[in-house]
Amino acid sequence: MTDFDAIDALLAEARQEVPLPPAEERRALREELNVSRAQLAKVLDVSASTVGGWESGREPSGQVREKYAYFLEGARTKLAAADPADPVDSVDGVAHAEEETGLDDVDVLSEPQPCVLCGRPARHQVEGFPQHLDSADCAPGDPAQPVPPAPEAAPTGPAASPARGVKVVPAGRRVQPADTPDLIGSAVAAALDQHSGDVEAATAALVKRAIPDAMALLDDSRKGGRYDVVAHPWLPDILRKQSARGADQIWEARPKWTRPELPPGEHEVTALDVNGAYLSALKTHLPIGQLEHSTGGDHDRRRAGVHLITPSDWDHDAYLPNPLGSRDEPGPLWVTEPTLRLLLRLAGPKYGLCDPPEIHESWTSGATENLLEKFRIALKDARDRAIAEDDEVTLEYVKAMYSKFVSTMGESNYNRELYRADWMHLIRSQAFVNLWWKAHRAYDEGLTVVRAMGTDELHVAGDWRAVFAEGRGVTEVKVKDVYTVGTVPSTG
Repeated sequence: MTDFDAIDALLAEARQEVPLPPAEERRALREELNVSRAQLAKVLDVSASTVGGWESGREPSGQVREKYAYFLEGARTKLAAADPADPVDSVDGVAHAEEETGLDDVDVLSEPQPCVLCGRPARHQVEGFPQHLDSADCAPGDPAQPVPPAPEAAPTGPAASPARGVKVVPAGRRVQPADTPDLIGSAVAAALDQHSGDVEAATAALVKRAIPDAMALLDDSRKGGRYDVVAHPWLPDILRKQSARGADQIWEARPKWTRPELPPGEHEVTALDVNGAYLSALKTHLPIGQLEHSTGGDHDRRRAGVHLITPSDWDHDAYLPNPLGSRDEPGPLWVTEPTLRLLLRLAGPKYGLCDPPEIHESWTSGATENLLEKFRIALKDARDRAIAEDDEVTLEYVKAMYSKFVSTMGESNYNRELYRADWMHLIRSQAFVNLWWKAHRAYDEGLTVVRAMGTDELHVAGDWRAVFAEGRGVTEVKVKDVYTVGTVPSTG
């Protein structure tokens, strides 16, 4: 064999490594399909911790790499096929409108309906709201005026108000966001300068002004957005406090669960602290417009709000918390959108953990999951920078901004700019739902779930680092405490 023959043979046998997507995308693809690490590890004949390592940046090799790449490519294809956006055919100009304006939720109406801005007949709707796609078709009006509710949903009586929670901006009227200053960084620098570098004094001053600063950041983050947040929409009585010191009728499903019995033996339990629980929960389906009443058992995933349900029995308290939290009273109750979606998902064929709840009536509106997304990202980015730079002043300031933003958007004397009790309940409930899914993930990956409390406390026994990433980021957890429970059986 000549040297050239040997080279040809080497080239024929050589195989280029199959490329893989970035580590964060690998995990996102798996989780988007609701596939656990344990399930994927089983079909690839590796351990769940090995899959976790690949999702943290380690690289597989050989035949298992090809199998893993095959799964990831299949996941991409499946998710792309399930995405209803980006239609192929142009129906009455909708596809063209999506291409030109960037709108990804445009529908053709079977009959014209009043535009939410000008009231003239419109043939399209965006995110569930009838409106003109071209600003030239929209009659001039005062953009500061609130949008009137649809006639069939308008409330009556002295409490009635025409204001909606969000004003929809037509595609042709949206302005592009301009470069804006770093509001958080500027505020921190000014506070430190004002207090001559005194960290404690600057932090106290920033925390004190966290609410108006959060509202200013929210307003800045909405520039160029499709919706403008309006302060005081009409809300149904179930979302109003029954007395000055009382509560409204909405159940947030706050978990307060401890496993009733552990397996025999001694167990080392780690109390994990979930970082930025309310910050992560800002990404949830929020109703855009005024809530409208409906009855019946159907759930429309394009809408969000609060629902009166009768939940089914939960038979898994021995090892998983009840998705409805700690509730002693039986019978119907008002729950939020995140809680209902959790119950419906758990009742589906993938999990089959309970029967679907019975939905009696609902107060909902067209919804989007991204209404607060720019606001959330601005806070998250500031938080990440503060952690990287060991900047405790900014960290405490940002924490106060998002936690007080959530807690004061209901009936509060501290936030006069935004009154959305429904949003407050939905965001809180989403934080509880996120904690529940972490508990389920721990159980699914073979850990023993011992406790789940509030929005950010999860106690587990087992190798939790193979399941959760440790750190201070919003997708990570940190250790709050380690303790031992149970006893070693006597051998005598």
